[in-house]
Amino acid sequence: MKRLEVKKMSLSLKSIRDCLLQENLLKEFIVAEKWQLTLPDSLDNRLVKDISYDSRTVTSDTLFFCKGLNFKEEYLEKAIQSGLELYISETPYDVPATLGIIVTDIRKAMAVLSMAFYDYPQNKLKLIAFTGTKGKTTAAYFTKYILDHTTNNKVAMLSTMNSTLDGKNYFKSQLTTPESLDLYRMMAEAVKNEMSHFIMEVSSQAYKINRVYGLFFDVGIFLNITPDHISPIEHPTFDDYFYCKRQLIAHSKTVIINHESDYFSLLKEMATLKQVPMIVYGTEKNEAVDYSYQTIPGDSLSFTIRSAKDPLNINGNYRLLLGGDFNKGNALSAMIASSLVGATQKDCQKGIQEATVPGRMELLTNNNNAKVYVDYAHNYDSLKNLLAYVKEEHPTGRLIVVIGSTGNKAISRRKDFSKVLSELGDVAILTTDDPADEDPITICKQIEEHITGDVKIRTVLDRAEAIAEALRISQPEDAVVLAGKGADQFQKIGGIDTPYPGDYQIAESIIWHSKK
Repeated sequence: MKRLEVKKMSLSLKSIRDCLLQENLLKEFIVAEKWQLTLPDSLDNRLVKDISYDSRTVTSDTLFFCKGLNFKEEYLEKAIQSGLELYISETPYDVPATLGIIVTDIRKAMAVLSMAFYDYPQNKLKLIAFTGTKGKTTAAYFTKYILDHTTNNKVAMLSTMNSTLDGKNYFKSQLTTPESLDLYRMMAEAVKNEMSHFIMEVSSQAYKINRVYGLFFDVGIFLNITPDHISPIEHPTFDDYFYCKRQLIAHSKTVIINHESDYFSLLKEMATLKQVPMIVYGTEKNEAVDYSYQTIPGDSLSFTIRSAKDPLNINGNYRLLLGGDFNKGNALSAMIASSLVGATQKDCQKGIQEATVPGRMELLTNNNNAKVYVDYAHNYDSLKNLLAYVKEEHPTGRLIVVIGSTGNKAISRRKDFSKVLSELGDVAILTTDDPADEDPITICKQIEEHITGDVKIRTVLDRAEAIAEALRISQPEDAVVLAGKGADQFQKIGGIDTPYPGDYQIAESIIWHSKK
């Protein structure tokens, strides 16, 4: 997408000092190699006209954030050689800068200063945030489709798959939740584009490393929690992962919680202790559930919403384009969130019926009539739910699964995938899925060594060839599942996003060419 230029903001050094003092983040200033607690009068009104954490994009008027585990002093030195005069860091550096601002926490400082620099754009938008181990992207898309009807397409969205700041043009997301500086720049761009609502996914990492420090959401939705992202470079334990996830509850003005989520009682207790108004949804009809959903017999895509009091006026029948009972729960969470910020029941019905999600439950038919499902399922719960649904839809055939696992993160998923494949799969074709700096052969072997039972295992590292192999061996009663990549059009290899056509496009092309 062609990016719109956000009007350049500015912030005085005095304002920066005051902001840091208010948050108790300021340690000292370094001026002319001297440490001091006050700014010289000559610098009080000096304006910062840009902020950056990329040493390659600085000028004399940039405030440069020295952040990240991989930060090196040489980055700062090169930036100063390019004209940089102002830097902010947790560590004093012996460099010829006009001013060094030393803080206790660089990421918190970057968050609060980014807010101020972009004139607090979050206050000019209705903010809706989803967290959970699975379903965030689908629920976010449901919400956008609903609110597009409410606002006449004035809804911005940041999602794992695609993001939009003008409600129409989409671009590839690099992180589930962007760095704070990028987040507020994007919010400011959405405000410039006259957006009224801003939907985003909030990852556990966003709280762990303070990307959303100090940010409060109008509506926060907690979908579910299961072990994921457990690795030395993400969360060392499930307890750490869960703690970071549930911070969304403490930073929402109203929270929506899934009654079927593991540890629901703890989530409810946290909302109560923090005095956050709470709406609970689920499949059960009981006193703890405010809104429940049930599938309409004879139509697996239709469901009914019921509430004893229905304060949001959303009781009624709805129909999805996406299969799977789990998507009905995602849809209900989106309807509740949308209703809280202005949507009507009619908006909900239209939006839910129209909603599609790139790479989620996309369906093709092979030339021999075997069904081919493309889905982004990339952790234990999402893969298990997907395969269970497909197995139920195709009880007499084999389940052929093409799957890999990402490198450099979420290492626990490899054993998780093995468990699901052992329980539900008939044929597993192991392949490449964003190996990053790891050897994809090693990743596949780590999945294979934990698979038990009668699952037939093949390893085909080239993902396009793995998809072709799955389609080739399929029989009319079988179902082929292409899991993990969804609509993603890149493979992360080393530090490079390598272009990749996408699972759906590859499968569709193979099917089309085999007809000739």
